[in-house]
Amino acid sequence: MCGLKNGLEIVVCVDAKGHQTGEAGPFAGQYYAKSDKTIIAWLEENGLLLASQKVNHSYPHCWRCKKPVIFRATKQWFASVDGFRKETLEAIKGVKWYPAWGEERITKMVEERNDWCISRQRTWGVPIPVFYCKDCEKEYVTAESLEKVQEIFAKKGSNAWFDMNVKDLMPENAKCECGSSDFVKETDIMDVWFDSGSTHESVLAERGLPEADLYLEGSDQHRGWFQSSILTSVATKGKAPYKEVLTHGYTIDEKGRKMSKSLGNGIEPKDVMNTSGADVLRLWVLASDYKSDISVSKDIIKQVTEVYRKIRNTARYILGNIADFDVNHPVAYEDLMEIDKWALAKLNRLIKDCTKAYDTYDFHIAYRALNQFCVVDMSAFYLDIIKNRLYTYRADCVERRSAQTTMYEILSALVRILAPMTCFTAEEIWKYMPHRAGENTESVMLDFYPKVNAKFENEALELKWERLIRIKETVAKKLEKARAEKIIGLSLEAKVILYAEAEQYDFIKDKIDVLKEICMVSQLEISENRRNQDEEVGIGVEVQKAEGEKCERCWMYSDTVGENAEHPHICKDCANAIS
Repeated sequence: MCGLKNGLEIVVCVDAKGHQTGEAGPFAGQYYAKSDKTIIAWLEENGLLLASQKVNHSYPHCWRCKKPVIFRATKQWFASVDGFRKETLEAIKGVKWYPAWGEERITKMVEERNDWCISRQRTWGVPIPVFYCKDCEKEYVTAESLEKVQEIFAKKGSNAWFDMNVKDLMPENAKCECGSSDFVKETDIMDVWFDSGSTHESVLAERGLPEADLYLEGSDQHRGWFQSSILTSVATKGKAPYKEVLTHGYTIDEKGRKMSKSLGNGIEPKDVMNTSGADVLRLWVLASDYKSDISVSKDIIKQVTEVYRKIRNTARYILGNIADFDVNHPVAYEDLMEIDKWALAKLNRLIKDCTKAYDTYDFHIAYRALNQFCVVDMSAFYLDIIKNRLYTYRADCVERRSAQTTMYEILSALVRILAPMTCFTAEEIWKYMPHRAGENTESVMLDFYPKVNAKFENEALELKWERLIRIKETVAKKLEKARAEKIIGLSLEAKVILYAEAEQYDFIKDKIDVLKEICMVSQLEISENRRNQDEEVGIGVEVQKAEGEKCERCWMYSDTVGENAEHPHICKDCANAIS
């Protein structure tokens, strides 16, 4: 910069192949790396060398061959950003950036950018369509010359620049200002960022599209593709070429190293698909917070596989239990059991959370919500609790059909939420699940994403069941302790007595059947007094051995086992169901 300001001549003593030029005097023709020793020896012989020392320091290297590269001052083509910098900064503000810090990053880069060097010295790429006069070396580029090159490229492609001679590329009777008609072609290519940054013209403009909905690339593209795209678009159209921009990190191994061919630490997607399936690979991507670098290893893939298996098993369990369900005659929402209404309220919340996550590209949040719903809300709670209704109640009774109605609603929404995540699994579920009359059966991809059902909204019911679930968790701890003390084996061998006072007693006193069902015990009683109370929940719990005999059908203990002479080994409720 100092030399340019003072008008010093630019001297380049090394040619394009790394050899010293005639300007290097006695060292002309020597390869730059080998000439170091010769130059040092010459300086020493002429008494001009103060000191010589080897220093280890960072130095630019080729990212492919890993060999050092040198800097050379050469003639370049530049595009000025000053003329449209302000408009570009305004256009940046009108774009939605994911993550939000992307806006600040690209803004600072554009603010601090000087002229854009758009030429590169490479033997491949898109050529710069400029000619030079052989006599005076002045560049020749006119509207007419550009138009002819454009027509040739449209027919033959950009390689025509290298294949055709100068006269065929130039307009007829072209002459330089000096009067010469002898020209040579530019050998530099266009900067690849200028090249790729102009793709909106061919991809969008050619199809009549005003801009792209989304540009998606790595975190290094704020100085690359994202920036070159908005610069070329604002310069030619006065607006950004995209509505939204999403940035992601890089894939790294378990040691935090970026995966690359040279390190040999990469995991081939094909290998994951061959062992675990494409849906597990997709699920791993969606489970990762792509805003930062993403870790992948065999152990991580194994963890995702477990989550996938649980989600798949949830769907498979529901499919097995709605096989005899008439989907065209469900139980009306008003007639559903209360726990079934709670499950649909949780489904509504899942749809809300996943919809928001999808809309903001926070796929890992959708993944977690789905995992929580399938593993905790469904498998560990709801689906476990309704087993008794599904397996022991009459096939046509409203209680069993209420559970089936709920499960069908859950699966119908779940499969469509899964479709963007695990498309093959979603298609498989869709193929085997029953469908309502008139519903698309060909593919889940041809159906619509689920919407929140206002009828299922019930915040008061959710709060109520949060309290019941906390009580269940307290009971579960006592059951586990009783199991360890050999008082009971399975939870159905237990009789539970709940002790509560005041408001908590009023809350549970009319919920004996509900609490017995969700605690999965054979008998449950409630007593209005304070005893062994859990201060956090306000409930005391006592576990005893259940009274009566074990029913061979429902496995619950009851005093009514043996009352029916025709069925001496089952309880009254099961005998009625069979009858």
